[in-house]
Amino acid sequence: MLDRNEESSKPDKPESPPQLKKSRTISGDDATPIFPGPLFPAVRRISTIPSSHNWPRPDRHASTTAADHRDFSDRDWVFPSFVLPQNPSKRSSKKHASDASTASQLAGAAEAAAERKKIKLVPQPGREAPSTSELTRPSSRTRARDLKPSLLLLFLLTFICILSVPYAVYLRQRIAKLEECCISKNVGTDDNIEASLSEKNPTILRFPNAERTLVLYSVVFTLAMPFVLYKHLDYFSHLTILSKNKNNKEGVSLKKRIAYIVDVCFSVYPYAKLLALLFATILLIGFGGLALYAVNKNSFAEALWLSWTFVADSGNHADTEGIGPRIVSVSISSGGMLIFAMMLGLVSDAISEKVDSLRKGKSEVIERNHILVLGWSDKLGSLLKQLAIANKSVGGVVVVVLAERDKEEMEIDIAKLEFDFMGTSVICRSGSPLILADLKKVSVSKARAIIVLASDENADQSDARALRVVLSLTGVKEGLRGHVVVEMSDLDNEPLVKLVGGELIETVVAHDVIGRLMIQCALQPGLAQIWEDILGFENAEFYIKRWPQLDGLRFENVLISFPDAIPCGIKVAADGGKINLNPDDKYVMKEGDEVLVIAEDDDTYAPSAFPEVCAGLCPNTVEPPKYPEKILFCGWRRDIDDMILVLEAFLPLGSELWMFNEVPEKEREKKLTDGGLDISRLENIKLVHKEGNAVIRRHLESLPVETFDSILILADESLEDSVVHSDSRSLATLLLIRDIQSKRLPYKETKSTSLSAFSHSSWIREMQQASDKSIIISEILDSRTRNLVSVSRISDYVLSNELVSMALAMVAEDKQINRVLEELFAEEGNEMCIKPAELYLYDQEELCFYDIMLRGRQRREVVIGYRLANAERAVINPSLKSAVRKWSHDDVFVVISISE
Repeated sequence: MLDRNEESSKPDKPESPPQLKKSRTISGDDATPIFPGPLFPAVRRISTIPSSHNWPRPDRHASTTAADHRDFSDRDWVFPSFVLPQNPSKRSSKKHASDASTASQLAGAAEAAAERKKIKLVPQPGREAPSTSELTRPSSRTRARDLKPSLLLLFLLTFICILSVPYAVYLRQRIAKLEECCISKNVGTDDNIEASLSEKNPTILRFPNAERTLVLYSVVFTLAMPFVLYKHLDYFSHLTILSKNKNNKEGVSLKKRIAYIVDVCFSVYPYAKLLALLFATILLIGFGGLALYAVNKNSFAEALWLSWTFVADSGNHADTEGIGPRIVSVSISSGGMLIFAMMLGLVSDAISEKVDSLRKGKSEVIERNHILVLGWSDKLGSLLKQLAIANKSVGGVVVVVLAERDKEEMEIDIAKLEFDFMGTSVICRSGSPLILADLKKVSVSKARAIIVLASDENADQSDARALRVVLSLTGVKEGLRGHVVVEMSDLDNEPLVKLVGGELIETVVAHDVIGRLMIQCALQPGLAQIWEDILGFENAEFYIKRWPQLDGLRFENVLISFPDAIPCGIKVAADGGKINLNPDDKYVMKEGDEVLVIAEDDDTYAPSAFPEVCAGLCPNTVEPPKYPEKILFCGWRRDIDDMILVLEAFLPLGSELWMFNEVPEKEREKKLTDGGLDISRLENIKLVHKEGNAVIRRHLESLPVETFDSILILADESLEDSVVHSDSRSLATLLLIRDIQSKRLPYKETKSTSLSAFSHSSWIREMQQASDKSIIISEILDSRTRNLVSVSRISDYVLSNELVSMALAMVAEDKQINRVLEELFAEEGNEMCIKPAELYLYDQEELCFYDIMLRGRQRREVVIGYRLANAERAVINPSLKSAVRKWSHDDVFVVISISE
């Protein structure tokens, strides 16, 4: 601080008027406001405005003398701060010594406070000096410091009041013991012991009343203290007892901290609500008993029991007498009603949550040897049907479905199937196969087979999701008991899934299976129905079983050892369990070898004695050579390059493949090259590209549809996400092609005059005639479209989802069957085909089916069924194999043979 002499020794500085920030004053009768009227009224206040503007420039250091302070006006009229500044010459020049002294005292007090806090009152440039109200206002730290003694006193009083209750009870017990002692020593001979005791010490009888009054006050004080503390909880923010980390919770009020702690306790600990309710009930009974003890003459134990009766039954307080007991009993009964209402709410919430979890499928599945299906797709209905048929002989199986759908929706969709599950139980659970907790919920480690369905997304996304599911399955700590069947969408993604899953993984590539089946069925009409019979569990299917009594026999003898089954392969134990399909006749069964058969069920066949057969020799008929074929592809599949390679292996030299779709020709070649197809190395087939829309008639009319041997209508890649749209497009294309063919055929018969021009049957007849001259295979994804396509043999169709579901169910029942299917679907090795009867017998020759089977072995083939000339369906694994019948050259046989 500078004194007056130092200040006067400084050089004079140019005077400047003070810069007022908030207001200016005016004085005099001639002063008129700038904005007169009620909107901007003048405000009267006592201001610290100086009387003259010719003041020296203020020094950087504040002076402590009263002479440095300016005189203040007694009456200054100030307008609001947003009004324009006024002329300083109109200020009042009146000075009053009293105001100056008052200002000096205020400034001195402010400087003294600043010295105590070691703060210099130095005005900063561009910053206003603190006002007197700010200087005299106590800080929060000061308030907290002043509050500490009062807090300590409050806690001390609370502790004394709480401690006084047990002490009073202790004193009352001592007095009771003294009374008993006096009575036992016959101190009081009078009948009224209390009267004799009162004569000696009158305070003894008055002490119980004082004790009860003290108890009453203690109860009231204890009940009121939480409300008082909660009301003034914000003043305790400097207390950090409840805070573990001061830095993280700095600036948060104590109320919010307590509310947060309570919220966390109720959220983390499931029984916190019940414990809080129990604690509240005990407090109500305890304090209620104390209050009743204070207002009644009963003992403390009786008061506690009476308090419990009031809490348990609110009607018990009706017989209470007296104002005090009635008030206490009504209060206890009200608290009891509140507690029981909260209890009912908690019980109701717990029951609702349990029912909700059961309804939403959150409960745990406790099963063993069940089949677990992960995911949801349109194939699930046919998959459940095949699994139910497969386990019909054992009384059914438990199938658990885990999908990211609501449990009720899944159960409603399954109920819409209207299919008899024949003892099979379907349990639905809502959850994600990517979460280990959800997998454990469905007992994934105890399932005998796990099926991972492809999602209804594009192929890459579906396979990526299947890969993540396989990773989740490999992360199960308990391990997997059964094998995993994964439905893939793209053949290129299959090696990665097998690399992750290892030996437990069996893959079924849906697109590849359907593509190969379409090609086989296009080259051999009627093969689609045969595959449906073999892959499905309704008729005959593949089974592998060990028969020790067949050890030492050759395969040609094993072939006729089963009257109810047809052996078609051997699982060689010495070769690591490799399945040898269509083995040599001279192969001898060894110990550990198993027989692969086609039978109706796994318990319907067994070996028996050899039948009497007379096979004879096959006719010396040369199989007709293959002629070049002309095939049309309508649409574009993502694996069309693989289908072209299969056609290259099956078709003879000089064949043509026409590709009709909306993909530009340059883009087609790029896609085929990216898929691994070298167009220049194709020898047997020639690619012909045509661009157009398969559902527009004029585009189809530009094609010679009547000249093609086979037409394959593919599910277009652009619509693979929508099953309904894809099937609608395939069905429209099928009908347009058949209609164009029927109108272009030169041998079309003349219509009967008895039929009207709009006869529906005549249109069907024309399409049947066109169907007899060419083969159309439609890729149908939805089983509900099957009835629409099967209108009077318009198309030899393939039901994609149905066949894939059958293959999944068969591999789920026995993973070894997947090796058989892979070989039969491949372009090399053994294949299933249809052969004419003239290769095995003479026309009208009488033979039994055993004879046909042995004649087929002469051609290194396994005959598994036949189709008569006048029959609509083929018979696989006929029952009466020893029955002799007459055959014709119009009949055909279904065989397993080595592809040429």
